[in-house]
Amino acid sequence: MSKKFKILTQFVKDMSCETPDVETYLYVKEYLKNYNLNIDITTKPLKNRMIEINTKLSYTDKGKTKNKSYFEITYASIIKIDEQIKDREVIEKIILCDAQKEIYPNLEKVFLNLLSNSGFPNIKFEKKVDFEQLYNQRLN
Repeated sequence: MSKKFKILTQFVKDMSCETPDVETYLYVKEYLKNYNLNIDITTKPLKNRMIEINTKLSYTDKGKTKNKSYFEITYASIIKIDEQIKDREVIEKIILCDAQKEIYPNLEKVFLNLLSNSGFPNIKFEKKVDFEQLYNQRLN
């Protein structure tokens, strides 16, 4: 392994899109720009230096309106950490930053397809996720 880790597989573990009625759909279609993208990363250790990483994206409106849609996807990745890597901080950076940079383009594409297929086409996330910056902010 030339890298510190290898992605063995990645897949959609769970996805959800909820728009309760037509009134909500029409409202959300107009105000989708108020929605925020949230990221949550959890892990589960497996055998033989493998780790399951679950990256959850949710796209929600934090406002007080009752007309809301809910969009969420959990994307699982199984990675194998190189045998030489023993430092906990290095493994943490692999999980929260390095692996995320590799899987995120595919995860974003699947999530945008979910939004589009749910009746909200042409959505683009204006700001690209900078996992390096998020990781460093977490340390401060």
